[in-house]
Amino acid sequence: MFGVAAVVRHGALSISIPTFATSAQAATRSPELTADVAQGRHLFLMNCAHCHGENAHGDEGPDLHNLHRSDARIHDVITAGIKGEMPSFGKKLGDPEVRELTAYLRTLHG
Repeated sequence: MFGVAAVVRHGALSISIPTFATSAQAATRSPELTADVAQGRHLFLMNCAHCHGENAHGDEGPDLHNLHRSDARIHDVITAGIKGEMPSFGKKLGDPEVRELTAYLRTLHG
């Protein structure tokens, strides 16, 4: 992504060179994403890790890495549970917490 163009002066010659946004600049554009993921991990450890394992690789519950489910489906499973397999968390976690938890789950790969 391009940032503000830098002007380089060499004697009488001025050259405009586009600069690229750094990862620090990109990170400052979405601090809420980082906060959501961090809060989601905390929620996972407090509510899910005892069945899915601390690193979500599965234990009593399944491995949650590389989920191929929509955010809506993940929301439904968290809030309603799966009869006989997973308890519902709809009364314990509100929509903001479920979104944070989903944001964390989306970071899990391999």
